[in-house]
Amino acid sequence: MSASRVAIARIAALRTALEQHNYRYHVLDDPKVADAEYDALLRELLALELRYPELVTADSPSQRVGAAPAEGFDEVTHLLPMLSLENAFAEDEVRAFDRRVRERVESTGEVEYAVEPKVDGLAISLVYRHGVLERAATRGDGTSGEDVTVNVRTIPSVPLRLRGEPPTLLEVRGEVFMPLEGFRQMNAAAAARGERTFVNPRNAAAGSLRQLDPQITASRPLDLFLYGIGASDGGKLPSRQSDLLGALRNWGLRTCPDVRLVRGVDGCLAYYRQIGERREQLPYQIDGVVYKVDRFADQALLGFVSRAPRWAVAHKFAAEEALTILSGVDFQVGRTGALTPVARLEPVFVGGVTVSNATLHNMDEMQRKDVRIGDTVVVRRAGDVIPEIARVLLERRPAASMPIVLPERCPVCQSVVSREDGGAIARCSGGYACSAQRKERLRHFASRRAMDIEGLGDKLIGQLVDAGIVPSPLQIFSLQAADLEKLERMGQKSALKVVAAIEHSKATTLARFLFALGVRDVGESTAAVLARHFGSLRAVMDAGFEALQTVPDVGPVVARHLAEFFGDPANQALIAALQRAGIHWPEQPPCVTTSAGEPGALTGLTLVITGSFAGFTRDVLEDRLRTLGAKVSGTVSRKTSYVIAGSEAGSKLAKATELGVSVLGEDAVDALLQGKRPKT
Repeated sequence: MSASRVAIARIAALRTALEQHNYRYHVLDDPKVADAEYDALLRELLALELRYPELVTADSPSQRVGAAPAEGFDEVTHLLPMLSLENAFAEDEVRAFDRRVRERVESTGEVEYAVEPKVDGLAISLVYRHGVLERAATRGDGTSGEDVTVNVRTIPSVPLRLRGEPPTLLEVRGEVFMPLEGFRQMNAAAAARGERTFVNPRNAAAGSLRQLDPQITASRPLDLFLYGIGASDGGKLPSRQSDLLGALRNWGLRTCPDVRLVRGVDGCLAYYRQIGERREQLPYQIDGVVYKVDRFADQALLGFVSRAPRWAVAHKFAAEEALTILSGVDFQVGRTGALTPVARLEPVFVGGVTVSNATLHNMDEMQRKDVRIGDTVVVRRAGDVIPEIARVLLERRPAASMPIVLPERCPVCQSVVSREDGGAIARCSGGYACSAQRKERLRHFASRRAMDIEGLGDKLIGQLVDAGIVPSPLQIFSLQAADLEKLERMGQKSALKVVAAIEHSKATTLARFLFALGVRDVGESTAAVLARHFGSLRAVMDAGFEALQTVPDVGPVVARHLAEFFGDPANQALIAALQRAGIHWPEQPPCVTTSAGEPGALTGLTLVITGSFAGFTRDVLEDRLRTLGAKVSGTVSRKTSYVIAGSEAGSKLAKATELGVSVLGEDAVDALLQGKRPKT
């Protein structure tokens, strides 16, 4: 039956009315109708859409009721990385942050900050295209997350269609959380039914959002606050964070009502104290306060360090502590053989979670604190920081307490455990013969920042090692789908995806391969420096102890580890076999690093990179440009010298055009890497 014009008009009117009521309730906190009246309108819309299914649209309020259960969550890549924030735990750290900000923006007065509570929930990215919700994803590892669009549609405060005239493409970011009252009611109902209850609102929110059945998510009292944007295109945005929040509200997006604009560090700290005093009365759970430089122009000038912005900091509340009994100690074996003592505790509720394990760091730390089995200890937890034993209550020490003794042999493979002279760390000498080291080394080898083998995670590697299928990285590249299908929870489709990811990973970079090898004390940045300095793997392997120390950031300890690793015939054979298995990267000439005080060839240039480039990952290109003295920024501003645009360039290219910033094509990259400045 085709819909009449009357039905079409009525459906449109119902959707408009329901969207307006949602906006007034969730964004303005000023509802104009009772719940019963709202429910009646929604029931009428559902009935009409059931009668005329061809009129159902993705942005209809009816689509919040959930869909069929999914088999799993797809992985999606964020349009722009979702960075984490640096933490501050003390007032002097906040003052140091403010001082760095003022120095970098060359401000002689007080900087204005947009300040807000740090909601303890689950970070989320929402992508709207032409005003309609297109995709929702969890933060994941910052580069990619899980596609939870169907579940997010069930959250009442998430608009399925934006109001007004937002940008054509708008990615907004925020936090999904569970209000405290909703959490209490949900747990009370679950307890009455004899079901499991959640420990805290954050776990409840995360567990609810990641349900494979969206109807379960729809039944949970989830909410969210939006606090910023990622990518955008096709519209002009405000110039300040505080004004952006107003724009988000005008577009129908819910923001935290407790956001404020303050002046200077004293304004930040006053807000922190005020929120701390109100913390127990807030309807949602928080674990600190976030300070953001208000002017976006200043944010662009400040840029980023590592994987966090320089223009924001999270001022966390003091760590929470609780007393419990240390019932035992286990020793875990890491990638390099390091034995880490882990305290087994009588479970205790602290910092919003039940804690039964805590870190003891190393033997020297245990001896310094005089920790013994049977002691009453103070367990400290702050936010997501791993719980630790802060101190021992010696006055409660029982007569039967037992000192913790370092095992003479590895608890996994029974190899000899040794401590280097003066070293705090004890290590298993078993190497690849130790299954614990094998697993950790393989996990590192396959990790995203190393060989980036998607799908080859901790659990799958554990199964492969335990089954004797993958004793070293080499066997990864001979895996067949049939090998993987035999493993637990691994179907044919998943197995084929892993095999395809393994094949794809063979094309890599020298820096990634060096990092993947897992040489002791050689992190990602050191691997990149080595690749830049020597240009080829053979040159790195042939460099002796003295030559390695000429590399910036490589001292005698790291040089010794590198020389020992590449001098080992077994490692040489493994590397040769990996290359025969197909691992390759583009060869590059060595890059001579300028000495201290001598400006690089590109000193004074501020560059922004967008899109992809043949023969380079973005990370490698950025590293090489920085080596030549250029400043590489993630944001286009009027201070940008050039935008380097590769294939599939994004919104930064449009921003460059808008601001009149010169754009260089992919053909200019080689000249830049030779230190040739563009002709103006």
